[in-house]
Amino acid sequence: MLENSNILITGGAGFIGSNLVEYFLNQNNKVVCLDNFITGRKKNIATFLSNPNFVLIEGDIRNYDTCRTAVKNIDYVFHQAALGSVPRSIEDPMTATDINIGGFVKMLFAAKEEKVKRFIFAASSSTYGDSTKLPKVESEIGSPLSPYAITKFVDELYAKNFSDLYDIKTIGLRYFNVFGKNQDPEGAYAAAIPLFIKQLINHQSPTINGDGSHSRDFTYIKNVILMNELAATTENDNALNEIFNTAFGESSTLNELLAYLKQNLSQYDSEISQIENFYGPERKGDIPHSLASIDKAKELLNYQPKYSLQNGLKEAIDWYWEDLK
Repeated sequence: MLENSNILITGGAGFIGSNLVEYFLNQNNKVVCLDNFITGRKKNIATFLSNPNFVLIEGDIRNYDTCRTAVKNIDYVFHQAALGSVPRSIEDPMTATDINIGGFVKMLFAAKEEKVKRFIFAASSSTYGDSTKLPKVESEIGSPLSPYAITKFVDELYAKNFSDLYDIKTIGLRYFNVFGKNQDPEGAYAAAIPLFIKQLINHQSPTINGDGSHSRDFTYIKNVILMNELAATTENDNALNEIFNTAFGESSTLNELLAYLKQNLSQYDSEISQIENFYGPERKGDIPHSLASIDKAKELLNYQPKYSLQNGLKEAIDWYWEDLK
């Protein structure tokens, strides 16, 4: 358990970041949230604003002075800030690069200068690119298929280089299709699960890119929180300055996902079970199949995820229903 520490969470008003804020506040930590609200939502952190152990800095990781201010007297950095989405990066590769690489390096260097104990950062399963090998093993990647994937891989390279040059302790977590509360369903770049749920609630046919056979290792947010905490608290030196898959270790097709969603949502609205899917063209830059090996995390971090896709949806569906209806 990570407690009684000073923690910085960049992108703390975002989906994953806000869940980390809530979790670590509940464990008697002092938490600083740095967010520029490009994609973060103020509603995600509204309940924390009155907490004396919570500090909000509205600022941008592309500003080095802001990074130095945010990391002052911090023990642990959980770097979640990024401009996500493969399609968005294809449309605007310059901004994705500026934030995801330029901002990352500024934040990492600031953390080094302030001598933080550990720098945990969000990496991405998109790094596996065109590799067809399943399950995905950390040491074997392909060529990136999008600017976003390139930026997240470059972050891994910088983290390793900084650990070698400056002795800063880093751990990167390659997230696999995370879902759960505080996930934004709005906009052109919304994640699949909240977007599908919103469409189903509105009795619209959910739009699948392709024939629905593409598969993903859908990962419930509580598994991700567990991995972040393990990365911060591990006493295994062999785990430091490494990259770990952050997933459940099982894959489901998009067709299977929609079947689970309809089953869970039908308890609120029986008509949802009869909604037919709409199949459109495949999306550029998408990886057809994604399945993580979590053996490395089990061995070095003692990671034991508790939530499969079905179990995670059963726990999260009430939140999705209230937030998206």
